[in-house]
Amino acid sequence: MHRVNFPKIHYLGGHTAMKFKQQNAQNQRIERITSNHIVVGIDIAKETQVARAVTYRGIELGRPCLFKNDKVGYQKLLSWVKSLQIQHNKTSVIVGMEPTGHYWLNLAWWLLEQRFEVVTVNPYHVKSNKENRDNSPTKSDLKDALDIADMVKNGYYSPLRFPTGKYQALRSNGQISLIHDI
Repeated sequence: MHRVNFPKIHYLGGHTAMKFKQQNAQNQRIERITSNHIVVGIDIAKETQVARAVTYRGIELGRPCLFKNDKVGYQKLLSWVKSLQIQHNKTSVIVGMEPTGHYWLNLAWWLLEQRFEVVTVNPYHVKSNKENRDNSPTKSDLKDALDIADMVKNGYYSPLRFPTGKYQALRSNGQISLIHDI
């Protein structure tokens, strides 16, 4: 008879070790955001993006920034963020966005080139989080951007991992090959 060894599950006050690890990871993400941070949430769209900023405590900074999905728009976003940093004496910025469609990719790459930390939030979580701030089920680009910033400040985000070096080249070559096949 063959004996199967199943992994042990350790229970901690009614929670499994897996839940504890997930909670610990979220706590670590929360602790990374300090009083020196501006947390920016961006609602991505085909043409016009909306950005809103909060402190690590969720206090909104400045007015929303609406910008186009092009180089001029990205420069407008950069100026807005830099002015908030100066105005509120903040040294670090973390930018969160939903990885929906392909419209977010160029902005994410550009923000990384500007040395910003870029993270993503799950679109499903944004949708289910929409009532947390104002107790209203309404949805808008302005509201979504603020919800995204809140989710990042609360640790509900994933680090952005783009392939680099030879892995990026492999991915690009694969995409070019697929385009030629079509």
